Amino acid sequence: MPAVADWIRHRRTHIEDTAGTRESALHALMMTEAGIPVAMGLLAKVNPLVLSVMGAAAVAHGATALWDVSLATDEREVRPVEQHIHSFLEVLPLAAMAFTCCLHADQVRATLRGRIGPDGWRLLPKENPLPVKYLAGLGLAISACVSLPYAEERTRCLRTARTRRARESEQQANSSGRRAASAPRPTSGRHRDSGS
Repeated sequence: MPAVADWIRHRRTHIEDTAGTRESALHALMMTEAGIPVAMGLLAKVNPLVLSVMGAAAVAHGATALWDVSLATDEREVRPVEQHIHSFLEVLPLAAMAFTCCLHADQVRATLRGRIGPDGWRLLPKENPLPVKYLAGLGLAISACVSLPYAEERTRCLRTARTRRARESEQQANSSGRRAASAPRPTSGRHRDSGS
């Protein structure tokens, strides 16, 4: 739900007319940074590799979030409500990593002590995979509440950017045409002789 709330705030502040495609691209990057470790946690055996990816993704997500807010505040008004929504979204990867570390403390201890087995740095399927219905429901919820809203935002921003470029090209063409029409025509260097 916080992703939907964030999308609503972006619509209300007309992101397509301000930061547009640049900010929308950062949103897609942040979804990727959060989505990869989530998918690994749901489908793969939690080992030092998965924990390391989660940690790196959380740091990358935090840095991208800072970049995103810096860009947004330069281009449009970011109200306190949206700032609080961002705060919640920023902490989710860290919270997910912390919960995963608590549930797999043995893997954390092994990693910290350097006692990593031969499979510690391999991506392996879960020994007890989650039910398919659970994964399907989760995938549907993520699609409805995260992927689709931001895909709509991205499409809106790209459409507005194309329209703006087309308008600017038309204005440049009109301006060039007016300059050409108003420019004095060159006169011929030959003059007729009155006696000829």
